Amino acid sequence: MDTNPSDKNQDLEGLIADLQQKAPDPETKDRLEETETEPAKPRGEAAAELDDISGQPKKLDTRPAWERVQLARHPLRPHTLDYIPRIFTGFQEIRGDRLFADDPAIVAGYALFRGAPVVVIGQQKGRDTKQKLYRNFGMPKPEGYRKALRVMRLAAKFNRPILTFLDTPGAYPGIQAEERGQAEAIATNLRSMAQMPVPIIVTCIGEGGSGGALALGVGNRILILENSIYSVISPESCAAIVWRDSSKAELAAEALKLTAEDLLGFKLVDRIVSEPGDGAHSDYDGAALRLGDALDATLAELKGLSGEELVEDRFQKFRVMGNFFEEVS
Repeated sequence: MDTNPSDKNQDLEGLIADLQQKAPDPETKDRLEETETEPAKPRGEAAAELDDISGQPKKLDTRPAWERVQLARHPLRPHTLDYIPRIFTGFQEIRGDRLFADDPAIVAGYALFRGAPVVVIGQQKGRDTKQKLYRNFGMPKPEGYRKALRVMRLAAKFNRPILTFLDTPGAYPGIQAEERGQAEAIATNLRSMAQMPVPIIVTCIGEGGSGGALALGVGNRILILENSIYSVISPESCAAIVWRDSSKAELAAEALKLTAEDLLGFKLVDRIVSEPGDGAHSDYDGAALRLGDALDATLAELKGLSGEELVEDRFQKFRVMGNFFEEVS
């Protein structure tokens, strides 16, 4: 589990003070003095800056799509393993698909959510270089999806709600993953989740990329954090295909309608969970509290439904997606 951003900022402030004392020349000291105020700002992508050109704070709900993409990818944005200890208790991880191997890009297991037993499954990107390599940058392989399905079947057997967290740029496209049946694993998860007789709540906490996210995304209710994105393709890949120029990713992001507000308007998600302060990366505890409250309220909506009703509810939800009507004059 990662520490809160405020702790990292305090460490950075101490490092700056130490460097100021050791600075060999006035120019370096001046630069370090300018840097003293920087720990309070979000770090990472330039587009994550919070002020517009007028110098006034910009509200999160007015941000263009490309800035939302950058916030969803913010290097300090909380991942699944940051939310689990803040929302759940007694988490017991289950590893391996009992067919090939374990996939660290997906974390799954039993936990208690406000006193009630649930199953938690989420994609995990990793934070530093070592973690990112270990988690394969959050891109699951077939064994990851089969592990998730194994755990979901246990949830159905013991009548436990399934809570999934989406945070992946997409399923791993490597040749070994294809050889082990990547497409089949994703398709099997889609079919199996549609038939689960227990409540399924999906939450997009960062990037919801293509089939890699959708393989854990068939739920009765779909939640999305305010600065998360959910799309069939990344803006860079879309731009490379449509315009043969990945530098037009900003234009592609607008066209893809991948922001939380766009998705709610199209009824592809059911609820937007607001983020504290400058975004979830600025307050892990606050973000977890808001998400926990949203999950609690959503579970209460589904509590009285039978297994058959939950399956029908899920079917009807996805059946109406993508329906558009045009008036002919």
